[in-house]
Amino acid sequence: MCKSIKNVAFFKDINIYSKRIFDFILSFTALIILLLPLAVITLLLLIFNKGAGAFFTQTRTGKDANLFQIIKFKTMTDERDADGKWLPDEVRMTPIGKFVRSTSLDELPQLFNVLKGDMSLVGPRPLLEKYIPLYSPEQFRRHEVQPGITGWAQVNGRNNISWAKKFELDVWYVDNQSFLLDIKILWMTLLKVIKRKDITTDDPRTFQPFNGTN
Repeated sequence: MCKSIKNVAFFKDINIYSKRIFDFILSFTALIILLLPLAVITLLLLIFNKGAGAFFTQTRTGKDANLFQIIKFKTMTDERDADGKWLPDEVRMTPIGKFVRSTSLDELPQLFNVLKGDMSLVGPRPLLEKYIPLYSPEQFRRHEVQPGITGWAQVNGRNNISWAKKFELDVWYVDNQSFLLDIKILWMTLLKVIKRKDITTDDPRTFQPFNGTN
């Protein structure tokens, strides 16, 4: 019995190391290939964002609910009304920002998060710190693995499904993760990006936030 448990732990460690090596090589290669497009997008955002910068950073929860700073391209200006409140998204969204978001290019800077080890290419999407006390024990299991740029929930509806369904899919991934499943998810993600299907943001300012499970 003890030997069996050790074997399971051994293969689990091998899978974690293999996934990390795969993530590093693929994200590093992607950044090299995409260096020029990333530079062009950064320059255009700097021009059109009216001084708001080209990047958006925010604290998110990673593996074991550890906190890290996620990085994305900034697709909206920081314009506010006389009371200091954000202007409507459609007002702050720039033409280049709309294109970057509709093509999911705003997610590409997260390749740097993958290089750092904060994220994986595939895993549950990293969410806000304030959600931690709202999860059920089963939903909290999504933090047993590294969060990802894309994941099982993202290729099965993304923000077109309920929070409960998202978390159900996240936990399913935790229990069934494998190299072949990750390849499948990356391929499905590529197809969705090409077709621009289910392309919505995980910026909490632009969709209904999670308020806990009844």
